Amino acid sequence: MLIVFAMSPNVNRLLVGYQYATPQPEPGPPPRRPTPPEQERLNPDWTAAQRREESRLNRPLKGAFGIAVALSATALALGVVGSLDVLVAGLAVVCCALVAAVSGYALWQGERALRSRLADERARVGRMRAAQESRLFAWQAEHATRMREWQELRVAYERQKRWYAVCAPDGVHRVDVAGGTLSGWSAMLTTAAANRLAAGGEITVLDLTEGSVALDLIGFARASGIDPLVWVLPDDLPRLDLGNGQGRDALADLLSQVASVADEQGSARDLSLDNAILERVIDVLAGNPLRQVTVAAVTAGLRALAQVGDPRDDVAAGLITAGQADRLTAMFGRAATDRVVLERAWVLESQLRKLAPAGTALVPLPRSALRVAALSPRAGVVGSRVLGTYLTVALTHLLRDAEPGQPWQHTLFVLGADKLRGDVLDRLSDACERSSTGLVLAYRSISSHVRQRLGRGNAAVAFMRLGNAEDAKAASEQIGTEHRFVLSQLTETIGVSVTDTTSSAYTSTAGSANSTATSWSHSEGLSRSTGHGHSDGSLLLPSRASFSRSVQTGDSHSTSKSESVSASVSTSTAWGMTTSKATGDSETLARALQRSREFLVEQHELQQLPASAMIMTYAGPAGRQVVLADANPGIGGLGAATALTLEEFRGRPTASPGGGGGRPTPRGVREEKSQQSPAAARGQVAGRDDKPGQVSWRQGRPPPNLGPPPARLDWRKHRS
Repeated sequence: MLIVFAMSPNVNRLLVGYQYATPQPEPGPPPRRPTPPEQERLNPDWTAAQRREESRLNRPLKGAFGIAVALSATALALGVVGSLDVLVAGLAVVCCALVAAVSGYALWQGERALRSRLADERARVGRMRAAQESRLFAWQAEHATRMREWQELRVAYERQKRWYAVCAPDGVHRVDVAGGTLSGWSAMLTTAAANRLAAGGEITVLDLTEGSVALDLIGFARASGIDPLVWVLPDDLPRLDLGNGQGRDALADLLSQVASVADEQGSARDLSLDNAILERVIDVLAGNPLRQVTVAAVTAGLRALAQVGDPRDDVAAGLITAGQADRLTAMFGRAATDRVVLERAWVLESQLRKLAPAGTALVPLPRSALRVAALSPRAGVVGSRVLGTYLTVALTHLLRDAEPGQPWQHTLFVLGADKLRGDVLDRLSDACERSSTGLVLAYRSISSHVRQRLGRGNAAVAFMRLGNAEDAKAASEQIGTEHRFVLSQLTETIGVSVTDTTSSAYTSTAGSANSTATSWSHSEGLSRSTGHGHSDGSLLLPSRASFSRSVQTGDSHSTSKSESVSASVSTSTAWGMTTSKATGDSETLARALQRSREFLVEQHELQQLPASAMIMTYAGPAGRQVVLADANPGIGGLGAATALTLEEFRGRPTASPGGGGGRPTPRGVREEKSQQSPAAARGQVAGRDDKPGQVSWRQGRPPPNLGPPPARLDWRKHRS
């Protein structure tokens, strides 16, 4: 699979991995569509109640009207048939007509008042419905604006870069990688070296792990059109030209350091004895101008000096001459002091004989930007340390003679550097610093001599998975601690009170009283009286006597009839509805903090890191910087990955003049038409608490009904 790496603007740096970040925050769920309020309409119960009460009030009038009409018809019929006097019948008809007219007019007035009340109620409901519709249109227009803003933020969030490069900081020429597995190192090596090769740099890899860590990098280089130079030791020692052509002092120093790998780490043994013996042997071998001094010739000379085997075999093989063998044999005597020299020469020969095939079958090779020297599992324990030290020290001598170049233009990766002695590592670091060669040292474990050298100078340190608890603890201490304020006590009191009251009262009282009284009386009387009178004349005067008689008869007859009718009607109606809602919310929060010193990265976190994950730490202007990165080389081929660091991405100028904070506007997101904030823009739309205006999306606006349908959240009691 071909992995494509994006070029970084600053090519003179080392890319070690990618960190995941989302500078554009997730916009969250889409704004909820406004809930249409319950539409106001004429209450049919209220209308029926009005009609029912009006009917109850008009019941006496309707009765009077009906009785008047019936009596009028009866009187008219009786007058026509002659059973009733015409005048009486006409008078009765007129009276009944007057009663019917008065009651009918009252009925008409009541019906008219009822229709007027219903019309007023319909008008009020219509006005409230229009206000609700206008307010709903305003809310929908506001929702459409917020929905478009949310869509822009969502597009920016989805199209933003999520993987940002993690590079060695400027001014750092060395990176120490502690811990990790072979697969993790392979990912780190492929990511870092592939980026340097794409930038036109040169890569040298010393793979001392015996695990073929550089296979993925070699495959990438070949897929990219680069033919790498690969040596697998010890099989390719004859083709290895590293260390050949050096002078006496350099070759003696190289071989003496290689022979010291059997000594304990940190041993203070003086290397001058080994160096002196090797210099004398090389001086003898350099006497033949027709033959270059090789490691095989030096080992043959050491055998001749220590009298190991038959020197004639080496003479027959052409490694040394007979004269050189005689000189080496006679160089030291057989005294006690000389015997120490001979024993040391024997030890040197036993260590260096593993390097005897080096450079014995050289062939011309084309120059390549990628050079890999790896140890095979057949090298053995001692052989791997000897070969690793030989490669490292020989490369150190070459770097000392190299001219300084651009930082990280030539990058050296030493994988399994914990197999090397501390003084060898120090010399290699010094040589790389003088020649401006970038150096990446990878250690499987953090031993004592490795711990002393992690981050020495101005180096950055990257920690990968550390399975060993002691190594993880040492790494946590290396990363460092910091002061933090932690929560020691938290008191939180929350109270919520909600009161919802709905009351409805309806009272109707109707009273009706009718009374009718009729009285009739009849009396008859008969009286008769008879009287006789006789009077004589006066005794004084002569007069004639008088006689009188009276008869009186009287007859009386009387009839009386009275009728009274009284009616009283009383009606009262009360109708009302009361709704109230009260909400109370109280919250109290008290926190107490105390200062605590904690590890930046805990020990157990380092033990469970993924294979390709690393924690990179270095000293920066703002203090100790700790970055979590992923060295998976496949991330570089993702569309969401960029070669810019997170700080460079945030520091880019914004595309729009109204943007703030130095954050760029993501691709695919249109610029805002004005510098007005969304909150201020939404403030121009009629709010829910303001008096709504006549707003309609039909007036040249797109339909605002976007987003998911809202849930019905209405605390009011549903009314049909």
